[in-house]
Amino acid sequence: MSDALCVQSLGKCYPTYRNNLARFAHWFGLAAGPPDGFWAVRDLNFTLGAGESIAIIGTNGAGKSTLLKLIAGTVRPTSGKVQVAGRVAAILELGLGFNQEFTGRQNAGLAGGLMGMSGATLQRVMPEIEAFAELGEFFDQPLRVYSTGMQARLAFAVATAVRPEILIVDEVLSVGDSYFQHKSFDRIRRFSEQGTSLLLVTHALSDVRVLCDRVMLLDKGGILKVGMPDEVIDYYNALVAVRENAKLSIEQRRSVGGWTCTRSGTGEARLDKVTLLDAASGADLQTVLVGQPVRLECDVALASDLPRLVLGVLIRSREGLTVWGTNTWRTRQVIESLRQGDRVVFNVAFACSLGPGSYSISVALVSSDSNLVDNFDWIDNLLVFDVINADKPFFIGTNCIDAAISHRIEPCQAA
Repeated sequence: MSDALCVQSLGKCYPTYRNNLARFAHWFGLAAGPPDGFWAVRDLNFTLGAGESIAIIGTNGAGKSTLLKLIAGTVRPTSGKVQVAGRVAAILELGLGFNQEFTGRQNAGLAGGLMGMSGATLQRVMPEIEAFAELGEFFDQPLRVYSTGMQARLAFAVATAVRPEILIVDEVLSVGDSYFQHKSFDRIRRFSEQGTSLLLVTHALSDVRVLCDRVMLLDKGGILKVGMPDEVIDYYNALVAVRENAKLSIEQRRSVGGWTCTRSGTGEARLDKVTLLDAASGADLQTVLVGQPVRLECDVALASDLPRLVLGVLIRSREGLTVWGTNTWRTRQVIESLRQGDRVVFNVAFACSLGPGSYSISVALVSSDSNLVDNFDWIDNLLVFDVINADKPFFIGTNCIDAAISHRIEPCQAA
């Protein structure tokens, strides 16, 4: 697979000056040396293959937006270089390149021209832009009367009117309604199938699991981790908790089946054993039938006195999508006043209403509804099991819905 993008030793430093006189001196080359500065990104190296999708995640201020601007060419690098193969379409900030007094149609022409579209191309794709944006009569009204969601519709419709070799999207779609987000992601998927490379910055991590081949975690302007979506996202979630509590540790390992197990926690309560059992016989299960009654048994050891203990359980599909989850905070079953050396055995009983496929179970021990307060032990993808359909009518999807189909025939009336 050839590279659509190559980033080498890329950095961006924003200079800081002690006063305006120092700034003036630097502008005219009178300063004794380079000014101090803040490196938004520094020494970044990575490649993006043709047709590959990479998500860039990280906390606010990690350098995500700066990196995208460097790649799009709207910001010049301080060091390093960016090599791109083909046309780049970028949706970076709402209103970027738009004139608030121009109509949507006029702004589409303006933005398209800035993206390198010829007059003939703009004339050809303008009806497609209007149809995709679905702005109705607002397409010929000034942009100042648009909502943020309407501006996002226009920006995305213009940027994707002609399939680019590289598409860059920075959080803009998060302000749109769910219908347009779904419509936009469908177009992104189709472009990807046709060979477009995608760079996506978003806090919607569920979208990342579905859309992206790899995930890059930025931290303080540098690359902290690059890998498969489940591996990096679970690491990032654990990292956020670690920063709330310095006592936490993070461990990761990838199983033979390809699932990444991520464990974090302080260890004050610890999951000693977690097993998936048949509800009737108590036998260990690796394969479950659709509709089979099962129970998840979690054996917990207490290394410290704890005022509260909460168990959380999450089931994900092979694609990383959450299909079900709850915790004992939500079910009002919080256990209180536990002593060091106590053991607690939780049992979560349910009928497996999942569709055929491979699933993982994540288990957490916390003190409330969030792992940001107390994260005693959190293990993503701890157990993996397969679901097969042996005795139910054929269906597709991740859920077996107890649906009944009926019909009636109404005879035609004689003339």
